Amino acid sequence: MKNISSKISVFEKVGYSLGDLAANLVFQTLVTYLAYFYTDIYGLKAEDASLITLSVGLVAGFGFNPLIGALADRTLSKWGKFRPWILFTAIPLGIAALLAFSTPDFDYKGKVIYAAITYSILLLLYAANNLPYSALSGVITGDMGERNSISSYRFVAVMFAQFFVQVFMLPIILSVGNGDKAAGIEVVMTWLAVIGTLMLLITFFTTKERVVPTEAQKSDLKSDLKDLFKNKPWLIMLSVTTLVFITLAMKGGAYVYYFNNYVDEKALASFIAPITVFFNSIGMNFFGEDVKSAGFGLFNAGGIIMMIIGITFSKNLADKYGKRDVFMASLFVSTLFILMFMFYPPESVSMMFLSQILHGFFYGIGTPLLWAMIADVADYSEWKNKRRATAIIFSAMMVGLKVGLSIGSALVAWVISQYGYISIESGVHMTQPESVAEGAKLLVSVFPAIPFLLACGLLAFYSINKKMEVQIEHDLAERRNK
Repeated sequence: MKNISSKISVFEKVGYSLGDLAANLVFQTLVTYLAYFYTDIYGLKAEDASLITLSVGLVAGFGFNPLIGALADRTLSKWGKFRPWILFTAIPLGIAALLAFSTPDFDYKGKVIYAAITYSILLLLYAANNLPYSALSGVITGDMGERNSISSYRFVAVMFAQFFVQVFMLPIILSVGNGDKAAGIEVVMTWLAVIGTLMLLITFFTTKERVVPTEAQKSDLKSDLKDLFKNKPWLIMLSVTTLVFITLAMKGGAYVYYFNNYVDEKALASFIAPITVFFNSIGMNFFGEDVKSAGFGLFNAGGIIMMIIGITFSKNLADKYGKRDVFMASLFVSTLFILMFMFYPPESVSMMFLSQILHGFFYGIGTPLLWAMIADVADYSEWKNKRRATAIIFSAMMVGLKVGLSIGSALVAWVISQYGYISIESGVHMTQPESVAEGAKLLVSVFPAIPFLLACGLLAFYSINKKMEVQIEHDLAERRNK
């Protein structure tokens, strides 16, 4: 194994982090708006939206990701294994994101087919871009402390993308479309495609692969898969990743329904009035006249700002106590604040906002650690088997991400339909039945809390604690130096 534990410059860390900012302009849009886009903008029935997100997502998870992982691990180029994938998928990914959120004037059957095809292409290109990007973090350096630092930079960038999408995107869509959501989202996605492409190109040009397998470590796909399924930490992290993204997709996609159908509009207007007045007074009228979209944006803003603050504590805590213990504690405490939403009546807007910011802070502490732990699993595999297969390990985690995203997004559309939700196709200005409010409340409280708690339980069996992290890093460094 060539090269060693290296200190990474701030310039390279920032350049690397921009790749995740770009990817998350797409990913956060999927998490936050996919179900809403299909039901309230594109005009699909909630049941059909649920079927498309689940079926296409499962195909992408179990089909696209292992294929890309196997190919990326066997890529040989003057740029390395993973950086070429970032370069050559940057432009196609932006185009696919724009097409997936376009609203061509087809009949209903044509709309369903178009949605399924464009969503499939988007997930394929997302896998081809983001999987090698994620694997790149495992070969930029072999220093686990530096990996913790890189992950912190990376997830601050993720939070900026999330902040834009969840806070400003809906008001901007309404503004640039002059109330026409379909026209507005096409304009916004066009700009996101251009900006995201430029950021991915910056990532390609500013990063370097330093951990390079030697000839002696070469293996075939059969050996890689055999190593994978004997790797207990990998099996646990696959399950944890799936559960985490079920929760993120479920509550992230449900908040727009929660604000539109559960939160009391008068109480919300009263609560956010001082904030919007302040922004208006300094010429920053981001939120327009729509009280619920403004409340939705500010609610997300509070959580994301506190998440960014939480991230700043992540590296020091992980260095001291180990990634596993910090991540497990972060998930557990943040789940308690998700559960609190079950007990708030529609008028308790201040308590909703307080719970959101506390959830954001505690979840933020663990946010960077998931992908850093997966890089550690790649080291664990090399440590045990004397062969390194970084991308296929990350591809398996991307399976968990895609499956979690698909199940969580599908559950949003399916659960809301079970509570009687009427999509735009049935009438643009239809009043929703009272049962929808109860469904929306459950989708941001009890239902998303369950996967997080299951993930906490699984992490108790994850063997790479602080002591083992130090041992693996020491042994691998010794081997590489030899």
